[in-house]
Amino acid sequence: MTNLVFGVALLAEAGAAQAKDNPFAQYVQFLPFAAIFLLFYFMIMRPQNREKQQRQSLLDALKKNDKVITIGGLIGTVANLSPDGKEVTLKVDDNTKLRFLRSSIQTVVTAESTETEASLGKPGN
Repeated sequence: MTNLVFGVALLAEAGAAQAKDNPFAQYVQFLPFAAIFLLFYFMIMRPQNREKQQRQSLLDALKKNDKVITIGGLIGTVANLSPDGKEVTLKVDDNTKLRFLRSSIQTVVTAESTETEASLGKPGN
């Protein structure tokens, strides 16, 4: 038993001596944390920032007569944009206009997306 304790003590002493010789040995313990942070950045933060930029560019490019879908699922056509840029007036029916915050616009419906939806809904495809 004493030989085992003596052997562990020698190994600990050798490890301490090795750490003194190598100045980077103290930083090696932080490598797993750095790897986890990089994984977190590339898997979560970066795609989230990209989606945020795409959404902002979609809202900035919004113009009159665009057909849009709101977050609540309301489909309408942009009738007016407020001068301050925070509100959008949507025409949803012949005489029905509703005001929304610009941030409540989810998507802009294009001719391509309506054609795709129509072709997916056809039987036989």
